[in-house]
Amino acid sequence: MNQIATKAAKRPIARLLRFLPAVAWMAVIFALSSRTGDEINTMLPFFQRLFPGMTDYNWGHFVSYFILAAALDFGIGPRAERWGVKALIIVLCGLYGVTDELHQSAVGGRMMDAADVRNDCIGAAVWVIASAIPLIRRKWRNIAK
Repeated sequence: MNQIATKAAKRPIARLLRFLPAVAWMAVIFALSSRTGDEINTMLPFFQRLFPGMTDYNWGHFVSYFILAAALDFGIGPRAERWGVKALIIVLCGLYGVTDELHQSAVGGRMMDAADVRNDCIGAAVWVIASAIPLIRRKWRNIAK
């Protein structure tokens, strides 16, 4: 009986631990948003050497929120296969994108941009759609057990 109680007590903790990748990625996004406009602009040439056609950081929003959506999917687990939960993942990413833009507005040389939130939501939606493709879904569920 004591073992059953111990297992039951560990489950909620294990479920919460599954969200650590999402929280860690949110911290990365927050840290990047804390950079001033001058700091961001000095990093652009480095990325342009890696990606010659890059003219701005719009792609960063797609990629960052694609990763955040995947991390939230991991945290939620198999229930994330439901379309309502997939929609919730996009909404949560969008809401975090709004808070990120509010945060940026308080950083020197940065400003809020609705297009960034749109790009955040697109990145999250691309993950949600990609993870619904049967082959990708099966492989992802094997990884995210």
